[in-house]
Amino acid sequence: MNINWYPGHMVKTKRQIEEDIKLIDVVLEILDARIPISSQNPDIKQIIKNKKRIILLNKSDLSDKTENIKWVKYFKNQGISAVLTNSNTGNGINEVLKEIESIMEDHMKKDIIKGRVGKQIRTIILGIPNVGKSSLINRITNKKSAGVGNKPGVTKQKQWVHLSNKIDLLDTPGVLWPKLENEEIALNLSFVGTIKEENIDKTELAYQLIKGLEKDYLENILNRYKIERQEYEGLEKGQNKIYLFMELIGRKRGALLQGNKVDVEKVANIILDEFRAAKLGNITLEMVNR
Repeated sequence: MNINWYPGHMVKTKRQIEEDIKLIDVVLEILDARIPISSQNPDIKQIIKNKKRIILLNKSDLSDKTENIKWVKYFKNQGISAVLTNSNTGNGINEVLKEIESIMEDHMKKDIIKGRVGKQIRTIILGIPNVGKSSLINRITNKKSAGVGNKPGVTKQKQWVHLSNKIDLLDTPGVLWPKLENEEIALNLSFVGTIKEENIDKTELAYQLIKGLEKDYLENILNRYKIERQEYEGLEKGQNKIYLFMELIGRKRGALLQGNKVDVEKVANIILDEFRAAKLGNITLEMVNR
């Protein structure tokens, strides 16, 4: 399928972040727990260089709980801390703050020895659109105290806010968009709603989603749309099977046009909306062992 993608303002945003990073001790990289690889911008690793990093697996309430544990272990095995978060409820925020202090503990001890007492840990959150970056920042800053204002050497456009008596967050408006290197990444970003829907054929997108979910989460689909196993197994095999499956879902939902024809576009909207709202269950599209 063809997906049009126009990031825009990429160079300007990258330059701004590269300047901001010079002030930072710890980078918080926020990913979508349903697609940890596809939602990871390949440029971030290059930009942050040797800065300490913590992965925030956000929207973990929507993803597969078993896979969540595997992904945390996956990043840990690479020497990167990872924390499961939910920007809507605030779950995981306390764990993030503890992890920041933990990975900076040795550094802070050295500062104390050198007489630098009371120095704050400076952090920043980076992530592509629609992973919950703004919501998480709002959740963290609302939970903690008010902003601490500008600091020496920091331009007026940059706002530092207190997260704790040891941690500050650089709240910058910059957005960093990913490069779409292959169709799988483009599809995954489309499934979760990152790519604007006016650039996408929704029927084809829903087809690709059902095709993928059929392998690992078939029972979720059957249960959600009250489809009997024998009904599913009775579908004609071959390339048209997924379309027939979508039509079956449409009939179960009463998405019909005149002449008892299935409204495929309406079915596509139902499938995509219900997947994104986790009404099909907790689903992870990218699994560690694949």
